[in-house]
Amino acid sequence: MTSKADQFKQAFREEGRDVLVDLESALLELNDNRGDQELVGRVFRALHTLKGSGAMFGFEDLATFTHNLETAFDEVRNGRLQISSELIDLTLAALDQIRAMLEESIGGAALANPTACAEILAKVRHLTGKSEKHPVKEKTAPPQAGIEIGTGNGSEATTDQAREWAIHFAPGPEFMLNGANPLLLLNELKQLGGLAVKASMAAVPPLSELDPERCYISWEMVLATAAGRDAIRDVFIFVEDSCELSIEPLLDSAEDSDKEALAAASAADLTARELEESRSTSGGRRNYDKADTASSLRVPAVKLDQFVDLVGELVTVQARLSEIAARCDDPEIAAVSEEVERLTSSLRDNSMNIRMMPIRGTFEKFRRLVHDLARDLDKNVELTIEGADTELDKTVIDQLGDPLMHLIRNSMDHGIEPPAVRAERGKRSTATIHLSARHSGASVLITVSDDGGGINAEAVRNKAVERGLVNAGAELTESEIFALLFQPGFSTAKQVTDVSGRGVGMDVVRQRVDSLRGSIDVASKPGEGTSVTLRLPLTLAIIDGILVSIGGASFVLPLANILECIELTSADIERANGKHIADVRGEIVPYIRLREHFDIRTPRPEIEQIMIVSTEGGRYGFVVDRVLGNCQTVIKNLGRFYRHVKVVSGATILGDGTVALILDPERVAQDAVRAITHGSRAGPSVAVIAAAVKQGLRGRSTTPQRAN
Repeated sequence: MTSKADQFKQAFREEGRDVLVDLESALLELNDNRGDQELVGRVFRALHTLKGSGAMFGFEDLATFTHNLETAFDEVRNGRLQISSELIDLTLAALDQIRAMLEESIGGAALANPTACAEILAKVRHLTGKSEKHPVKEKTAPPQAGIEIGTGNGSEATTDQAREWAIHFAPGPEFMLNGANPLLLLNELKQLGGLAVKASMAAVPPLSELDPERCYISWEMVLATAAGRDAIRDVFIFVEDSCELSIEPLLDSAEDSDKEALAAASAADLTARELEESRSTSGGRRNYDKADTASSLRVPAVKLDQFVDLVGELVTVQARLSEIAARCDDPEIAAVSEEVERLTSSLRDNSMNIRMMPIRGTFEKFRRLVHDLARDLDKNVELTIEGADTELDKTVIDQLGDPLMHLIRNSMDHGIEPPAVRAERGKRSTATIHLSARHSGASVLITVSDDGGGINAEAVRNKAVERGLVNAGAELTESEIFALLFQPGFSTAKQVTDVSGRGVGMDVVRQRVDSLRGSIDVASKPGEGTSVTLRLPLTLAIIDGILVSIGGASFVLPLANILECIELTSADIERANGKHIADVRGEIVPYIRLREHFDIRTPRPEIEQIMIVSTEGGRYGFVVDRVLGNCQTVIKNLGRFYRHVKVVSGATILGDGTVALILDPERVAQDAVRAITHGSRAGPSVAVIAAAVKQGLRGRSTTPQRAN
């Protein structure tokens, strides 16, 4: 069983990973803006937080290692050391070792390289001209019910710069059971400036009732420092949720309080009521922290996945209840069914929103990749980011890392020219890779673009002919030629490098995007650059759909793709002279007969329905027998037997226990166009679907297990 101390160590690891991502981003920004003191402070505070909290939770090696880096950036803050490429590269290399230290206790094996750590610290000490330093470990006497004065280390403030802060810190009885040591936090505060401490013993019980593993003491402190509220709060960043904490500016007198309130009113044009409220709280403790702190709860991803799975099962049961209510013609059952449907819909939406995350963290990680590759390839490249706050399902985000990494590496190695070549072509010496994300209906479009040399379509075609992927006389569109880049082992590189050239990366991109039920679009202009766009679903769990039937078989079309529904009669077919086109308010829209495409050989009804859908290739109509209505669709994988069926996204269990296939409109349209172009009736995916229909996969005898 996992102890509370282990749980808190794990919490520190998770928070530490987030701090490292922010620290890495700040370092790379600082590399481009070396005079930005705010970025210097951001780096220093992150290192200080890792050092202090690492020591508190038993990561002594991490704390010692980080302390030396903190010293270097303290020298930068005080103007005694300049930011250089060497210092940035050393700190980035150090972050890799810190990451390894965070993970070491999980697997038991040593992941950090002691030799590399020693070399990094030796170079850092050479830059700063200082001997090796370790975190100060003070022997703290048992707390007394009085005042204790700490002088601090002088690195944060001098007396004439200092501002006084009143700090209330009450750890609570469970604090030390979780592996935390409150006295280490007080020692960290001392390093920010002069500290006066008063320990309150009021909550200590009689000796017979005292538990030595519990914390009964709280502290009232006054800290004189030039550091701001955020820097002070960073000391408590890993324990703030498990203690009472307030940090307030300490004013000298009521008169000074009124002056501050009046100044704030003048600057912000406060109303008379707001000014009165400001005055009423001055001189006493102002509760800034509760207003500033957003409450949050860290939940393991596996628990969240289980929760979403249960919601999915509830959606299926609710659909069954709705169907029973429709058959029973009982007003009371119908009312209950409607209420359950409303609650289920709300629960489903909320569970989906919980899993939605901004893509910023994934994008920011690639700043380091671009920085390192630019140095290794001797190219000048900057990464720009757009739409980092775009949200999509965490499950999708978790699988985006590898595809984006391969696309960026490919752009860096093959797409972007060396500086000399760019100069000859009249381009900026610094190339640009642009990462962007935006919503498009129920999908997210993620684009990796560069301003490099572009793709030579003819060279790609010739290479494909040479490898026997296409016939020499085949006529291919530009998009079909670019699609060849994602074939296994395909590469136009003249030599293999450490970065790319083996034809593996782009195949990985295609496989991962396919597994996410997404699509890839490549656009390129020779000499101007290349853009690769990944179209991905917002979520992989539950979608809104339209349930349709064809010859007794049920299918689901994603609601986000559907524009409208119109009737198709025999008269309409005659007016079109048998061609598969429909007149939609003056616009000619081609349609696909799903009955024929899937080889479903049952009599068609007199009046059919055309579902007009939107795809990347334009608008198409899907002809079905009947439209059965809206449905909330829980997506189930079809299993390994159907892994090559590209036109199907998955399956869902209907309210009556039958199974319906969820169609991918993009793939269906592409498959149909390809079948017409090559003169064939149906591809292998369609043949499998046709066989499944004939074998009664969607019959009422089908069990839910067969759909998984």
